[in-house]
This record gives sequence, C-alpha cells and structure tokens, in this order.
Amino acid sequence: MKRFIEGESRSQLTLMPECLEDYIGPDNPVRVVEAFVEALDMAEMGFDTSAAATGRPGYHPGLLLKLYIYGYLNRIQSSRRLEREAGRNVELMWLTGRLCPDFKTIADFRRDNGKGIRNVCRRFVALCRQLDLFSEATVAIDGSKFKAVNNRDKNFTPHKLAQRMKQIDESIERYLQELDTADRTQSPDAGRRGQHIQEKLGKLRQQMEYLRQIEE
Repeated sequence: MKRFIEGESRSQLTLMPECLEDYIGPDNPVRVVEAFVEALDMAEMGFDTSAAATGRPGYHPGLLLKLYIYGYLNRIQSSRRLEREAGRNVELMWLTGRLCPDFKTIADFRRDNGKGIRNVCRRFVALCRQLDLFSEATVAIDGSKFKAVNNRDKNFTPHKLAQRMKQIDESIERYLQELDTADRTQSPDAGRRGQHIQEKLGKLRQQMEYLRQIEE
C-alpha cells in the first residue's frame, strides 16, 4: 500500500516491550477511579476484605469495584461485557493490572455487595462533581436548553442536597438494574474526559476525608 501510512507488523518483536503506563496519559479519567478506590476504607464501606486461608485465592474487592465504577461511567451494562472489556480495553487492563475476572465472579460480587456498590458510586459521583470532573451540565426548560452556570459549591441547602443525592441514587439504581437484566437475559455467546486530572488527584485524596466528615 504505497503512499499510505502503514502500521507496524504484528509479528515484529521489540527489544523493550511497551508497558501499560505508556498507553494511559496523565490526564486520563481512569486515574481518578484508581486514586478514589485506593483511598477508600473498603471494610468501612461494607466490603469483606478478608482472604480465604485455603483454596484458590480470590480477587480483591477493590479490583472488582474499579470494574463497576468504570462500567458505570462508560455505560457497560452487563457482567459479560465487563468481562470482555477487561480482556481488550487498555484502560481496564491498566486499572486491573491485566486481571480478567469471569462474568460470574463479577455478577456474584454485585449480588453480594449491592449496597456497598451503591454507596461507593454515590460518593464517587458527588466527589467528581465537587472537583468539577463532571462539568457542562445542561438544564432543559420548556423545550429550550441552557447551560447551567450556577456554582454548585456555593448553592447547598438540605433540600437541594437531598434532591441531588436522590438523582444520583436513581441513576445508580438504574445502572444496577440494567446489569441485572442483561445478566439474566443475555446469551452466553453473546464523562467527559477531565482536564488537568493530574492536578486534581491530590485534591481528590484530600476530599475523601472531608467527605467522610460531611457524611457524619
């Protein structure tokens, strides 16, 4: 194919193989998911972090939680799709360290930890909104659309906070229901990218403790 850009040969060997870190830029939102879960107290959130003394080792709940948060943000709506993405999606390979849990393990984790997953997703969405990682919200009035310019950090009342948390809860609940429906009906064969995320990772860790205080 002359006069066209050509890719590398699939059989070409390299002296120094590329690492996964090279594929994930410093401003990739998947780094926020990693930092958030690593800062969580899993036991406090209701997850069992004890490892079995005998038998085949299991997956750490933090790893499966990263899968679900990533799936929630990217609308991956079945455990089978999460399994496939973990084996081919470079972002998930980076997030899980190339581990690829099977769909039954992923589904069982959701079944056994539904309450904890809801709590974590709720906290994650609220924290990302506070740090402006989810921006450019749109408000629709009488068929017309206007970009919201209200400062969320300066507009909190108990009623508004309750309404926002209710909306987050409903969104998470819809996602978990879609996962459950897909897992039951699917055949066995079958955010916007954040800017300056590297700078905000430090703020995210600081806000974790602050959010716990607010929750209390």
